[in-house]
Amino acid sequence: MKISIYPHTNVHEFKQRMLQWAMNYPCICYLDSNGYYEGNVYKNYDCLMAVSASPPAPLQGESGAFDVLKGILNNDWAFGFMTYDLKNEIEHLSSNNNDNIEMPLLHFFHPDLLFEIKGEQLIIHHQKESSDETINQLFHEINTQIIPPTETLKPAIQQRVSREEYLATIKQIKQHIALGDIYEMNYCMEFYAENVVCNPQQLYAKLNAASPTPFSCFYRADDHYLICASPERFLMKKGNKLISQPIKGTIRRDLQDPLHDEELKQTLFLDAKERAENVMIVDLVRNDLSRTAKRGTVKVEELFGIYPFRQVHQMISTVTSEVEDGITNPDQLIEIIKTTFPMGSMTGAPKIRAMQLIEDYEKTKRGLYSGTVGYITPDADFDFNVVIRSILYNAGTKYLSFMVGSAITFDSIPEKEYDECLLKATAIIEVLTR
Repeated sequence: MKISIYPHTNVHEFKQRMLQWAMNYPCICYLDSNGYYEGNVYKNYDCLMAVSASPPAPLQGESGAFDVLKGILNNDWAFGFMTYDLKNEIEHLSSNNNDNIEMPLLHFFHPDLLFEIKGEQLIIHHQKESSDETINQLFHEINTQIIPPTETLKPAIQQRVSREEYLATIKQIKQHIALGDIYEMNYCMEFYAENVVCNPQQLYAKLNAASPTPFSCFYRADDHYLICASPERFLMKKGNKLISQPIKGTIRRDLQDPLHDEELKQTLFLDAKERAENVMIVDLVRNDLSRTAKRGTVKVEELFGIYPFRQVHQMISTVTSEVEDGITNPDQLIEIIKTTFPMGSMTGAPKIRAMQLIEDYEKTKRGLYSGTVGYITPDADFDFNVVIRSILYNAGTKYLSFMVGSAITFDSIPEKEYDECLLKATAIIEVLTR
């Protein structure tokens, strides 16, 4: 692809215009870091948006998805998502719970146009045959987009699992932990609304304003939409280095009282239960990375880092490894992904048994929730998020859904886990109902 560079001034407004312009395309992947981690060695971009007028062929059946992905990797940019239920291709597992969103198992595309914002520059990656005049006109079209007034949307949100059912389920999961079946399990529940007609792009703008995060994402696959405010990275490949940054540990913020907010931050850092949850997942990630790592290269670069977000403080650890130099072969790239997917922060430990119990106790098929969205570069680097704090919307069936969850350990108090789930849902509920 060829590049053209243009200056812009109002970054926030320009991003809105850019996404508004993109809504004419059936395939959109919009990734926004929202200014987090400036200067961080693992920060890749300010904002990326890929669009395509040619949707990929729908994936048929429930097998062969990784072979489809392998066929897509051809030294070009590839943007897309992998759903949680690809676990069934990696291990002997199944997904039989209720599914009203009906996302494809996997969806990747090569962009016709790729937009990259770095500081006050817009870099447009386009086909070599595109004339300067064509790209200049495209930039003008984006700059003159009119942002429509925000619509009022107040869907009747329902909860798939009642408080009483939730508390009873946590007690059952704790029995499995007491028996030694698992040490930790991520249990999630669904909130949903039916007969919803909405503007997904506006909904994303509202969610991103209410809860800006470093792995925020808007994804369109025809009538299926992901509206995502994720704070978590699943896996990044940069040269021969792999980076995973699992989140385990959450506490609310107090933006009205800075001193109390700092006390809450310290409370999270010193919380023995949250530390135990975090270190279990760090150990799981270390084990996953070791399957493709050069001997002696798996490291924990940061343990129990506390990072502030709009509504919550999060405990984030950074685990890295090194793979062999020069890995560009699709088989090798897929192997790296398969040995680490699904991410440990959304499953539990041991991972396979935790996923079996997730299927038994949850009532909704996860689909893209706790899956991943990201991109693979022509140089065979990649970066993928964890799909949490997200709204899923099927415009064809008018069904809207979001899920929240928490890590259950032996020390978990069911009522506190329930409260944590509601805390995580707060930003989404406010966006949908205010």
